Order: sequence, then C-alpha cells, then structure tokens
Amino acid sequence: MEIYVKNFREGALGILEFGNPYGNSLNQKSITELNEQLLDLNADKKVKVIILQSAGENAFCGGASFTEMKKFKTLGQATKFFMGLSNLINTLRTLSKFVVARIQGRVVGGGVGLVAACDYAIAHKDASIKLSELSIGIGPYVIEPVVSRRIGFSAFTQLSINAENWKNSKWALDKGLYADVVENEDELDKKLDEITKRISKYSPTAVRKLKKLHWKNTDHWESLLSKNAEITAKLILGQDSQEILKTLNSK
Repeated sequence: MEIYVKNFREGALGILEFGNPYGNSLNQKSITELNEQLLDLNADKKVKVIILQSAGENAFCGGASFTEMKKFKTLGQATKFFMGLSNLINTLRTLSKFVVARIQGRVVGGGVGLVAACDYAIAHKDASIKLSELSIGIGPYVIEPVVSRRIGFSAFTQLSINAENWKNSKWALDKGLYADVVENEDELDKKLDEITKRISKYSPTAVRKLKKLHWKNTDHWESLLSKNAEITAKLILGQDSQEILKTLNSK
C-alpha cells in the first residue's frame, strides 16, 4: 500500500479515505491533504454528510508518523507539523456538515483526536484506543481540548497517563468517544449506511446550526491549539524524546 488520501462521492455521501502501510499513521502531507479535501467536500453542495475512513482492517489511525518526527531538526519544522494537526482538528470542528467516522481498527495518539473531532463515530469491537504520547517524551497537548470535550477530563487523564495501555472499545463507547460499537465489518458498514443515509435527508440549515450548537464555546481553539502545537514541538526536540525516537521503528 502506498501512502494516500483520496475522496469520492456516492450520492449525497462524501467519502474521505486515507491510508499508510505503517498503521495508517499521519505524515505532514497526509494531514495537509486531509484538511484540504475536507474543505472541498464541505463546499460541494451535492454532499450532505462526510464519511472519514481509512484503509485496511487492523488500524484506523496510528497517530503521528515516527518517520516524520525523526526528521525534525528545527523548532520551525516540528511546529509546522503539529500545527497541521491543530488545523485539521479545527477544520473538522468548523465544517458545516456532519462528519461520521468509520473506525475499523485500533486508534493511537493523534488518531484519537481525529475521532473525537468527528461528529459521530461507529466502531468495530476490536477498535481499542491508546494515547501513547507520554511514552515518547511528549504529551497529547494538541488533541487534549477535543478529546477532553468528547470523553471528559477524568477519562482523558487516565488515557494520557496510561500511555502504554490500551482501552477497549466498550470503554471508548461508555466514555462517549464512540457512538456505536458493532461485532464485525459487515455490521459496521450496515450501521454506517443507516446513519449516513438518515443524516443526508435532514435540512442542511438545521444540520449546520445544530453542529454549531454541539461545538459552542470552542471559538478560542484556534489560538489554544496553536499554543499547544508549539509546546509539543519543543518537547519532541528535547533530549528525552530524541533518545526515545532513536529506539523506535519508523511508521
């Protein structure tokens, strides 16, 4: 599999898909393309609801690419990368259409933030989650606001401290990260079809206004997430994080 981001339309559904052979992790190019293609789908008047999905079966998103992070030499490079993730979360938040995530496998780090920023998430029972940032010498600063808003600060604290432990899909469902959990991929696609077709029939104006209600009191996030991106960039360039990154396989 090559690294890719693509989108296509099926009736009123705008489908955005990404893939990376290393656990569907995200590099700078993928993050930028996801952001741009989300805006394109949002601007398409024929699209009533957006589906976010990834390639393969075992992983929805592996978070930030280790290969990418190992390349950082300057604060500017690192900040640009984490600002990209910040922009992606803000784009998901400010779109006028609902985004439904199809979670077929495990979700790590920044991927959890991606799911939390979607309006509705349907997950396979094997879609466990983990915030691994602390284990590589940084922290989930960029995604904290959106993850905490979705699952609560107490649950976020548990995840961020237990950086090497997985939480199962039931935990994620109970905390509100997932809206539905199903037994297999057939049920996943059936539930996805059911939800998205229902949403596509709703008034676009009503959807836009309801989404604004769901994301009320987040207008300051653009500056907040930018500051958090800078904090993360400084940490990733620190000696502790650099030593850890040297021991990790690329992804």
